Amino acid sequence: MSETTESPRVSVVVPAYERADLVGRAVDSALAQTVEDIEVAVVDDGSTDGTREAVEGIDDPRVRYLAHETNRGVSAARNTGVEAARGDYVAFLDSDDEWLPRKLERQLSTLADRGDGWIGAYCDVATAGLSGMGQLAAAVSETLFRSSAPREGGRELADALLSMRAFMGPGSTLLVERDAVTAVGGFDEGLSIYEDWDLVLRVLSAGKLAYVDEPLAVTHFTGDAPAEAYVENDRRYLERNADLVADLEARGVPVRRVHRMGLVGHFLAEGRFGEAGEYVDAGALVRPKDLARLAFWSVLGVRALVAGGSDD
Repeated sequence: MSETTESPRVSVVVPAYERADLVGRAVDSALAQTVEDIEVAVVDDGSTDGTREAVEGIDDPRVRYLAHETNRGVSAARNTGVEAARGDYVAFLDSDDEWLPRKLERQLSTLADRGDGWIGAYCDVATAGLSGMGQLAAAVSETLFRSSAPREGGRELADALLSMRAFMGPGSTLLVERDAVTAVGGFDEGLSIYEDWDLVLRVLSAGKLAYVDEPLAVTHFTGDAPAEAYVENDRRYLERNADLVADLEARGVPVRRVHRMGLVGHFLAEGRFGEAGEYVDAGALVRPKDLARLAFWSVLGVRALVAGGSDD
C-alpha cells in the first residue's frame, strides 16, 4: 500500500453525484497509474445513493473523500477538489470514466520534454458505449472539421477550441499546474456544459497545453443533456469569452455561426426539427460541409422520432 505525502505530485479530482455503481472504477483506474505519487480527491456532490460508502470502502490511503451537503453541480464539485488539492498538478477524471495506467506518466513526460511555458497536457480519448451512428458521427466530424486544427499550444489552441475545430474532453483528460487553475478562478459554477472548455480557454491565457496523441482516457457515453441546456450554456460560454470571439470574428472566423450550427445538431438529433430551424442560416444549404451535417443530423432525428413512437 502506498504512503500518503503532504505534497503529492498530482492531485486527481473526481466529482461524483449518484455514482455508487461507477465511482469505484474511476478511482481504481487513478490508483493503478504508473505514477504512484498521487492523491485522489473524490468530491461527493450531495449524493444519496451510497456513493460515500463506495468511496470509503476503497482501501488506499491516497483516497480522500470530500462532500457537499447538497447538489451544487459538477463545476462546484471540481472547484472543491482543486481547493483541497495538495499536488503540484491537478488532473480531472469524471466519475463515470477511467484512465489507462500510463496516462499521467505520458503527460508528465511530455511536459518535461516541452520545458518552460507549458503548464499542462491533455490526451486523446476513446469513447465506450457509442452506437454505430455515434461512431460514424465522430469519424465524420474528425475528418471534415478537426483533422487540420492545431492540437496544442497557446492562443492558437484557444482559437481552435472556441471555433470548435479542436476537441478535447478536459473533464477526464486534462493535467495542469494547480496554481494555474486557481489563478484563473477555477470553473465557472454557472456552467454545466462547456465548463471544462471555458476553464481551458482561461488557462491558455497563462501558458501552453501539450497534446499526447494516445487514447489514454476512456469516456463512457451515458446520454446527453437536452438541446435547450446547450442553448443556455452556449450563450454564457460565448459571453464569458466575448473578447476572443470578437477577435476571431474580425479575422473572418465565424464563431457564432459555428456554435449555432452546433445547436442545430442537438435539436435535430432529438427530432425537434422546428426548433432546429430557428438556428439555421440560409447559407448552410450551400456550404457542403454544413449540408452534409444537416443531412446526417436529420437522419438521427428521424431515428429518434421513430424510436420514441415505438415506446408509446
